[in-house]
Amino acid sequence: MSPRREKLTSPQTRIALARGNRPVQHLLPVPEPVDTEAARRLFRAQRRTAVRTVSLLSAVLFGLSGSFALFPALGQVRLAGVPVSWLLLTVAIYPALFGLALWHVRAAERLEDRAERLARDRRAPDPEQDREQGREQGRVHRPESGAVPDGTP
Repeated sequence: MSPRREKLTSPQTRIALARGNRPVQHLLPVPEPVDTEAARRLFRAQRRTAVRTVSLLSAVLFGLSGSFALFPALGQVRLAGVPVSWLLLTVAIYPALFGLALWHVRAAERLEDRAERLARDRRAPDPEQDREQGREQGRVHRPESGAVPDGTP
């Protein structure tokens, strides 16, 4: 009789199989309404930046190609035997594309940083405001040093 075959699996596979096909959505926190609105604002701002980037890209590419089509004399200018129009469209465009991509990424990151800062400022408790609310509700603010309100230690 032949020996019984044994199935070997990695620990990650065993964990994944034990977990089953449950959706991962139960692990995600449910955003608060304030967070949802902030995310929408951020998305709209980043979409505007993307539209600006694509518009600028289109203007550069189509404008450069269009200018060579409208003014054929520009295509006759040569540098080292190669038409300048070819050099601009095949070589010089890449640094411009890199610069445009860099500008877009930095603009998107600035928007994210600004949104994060605003969210942090909204969540951070203001000690002065807390004291004001305490006075309005009849609570007295006591100094942390252990001093009594009359000034004696």
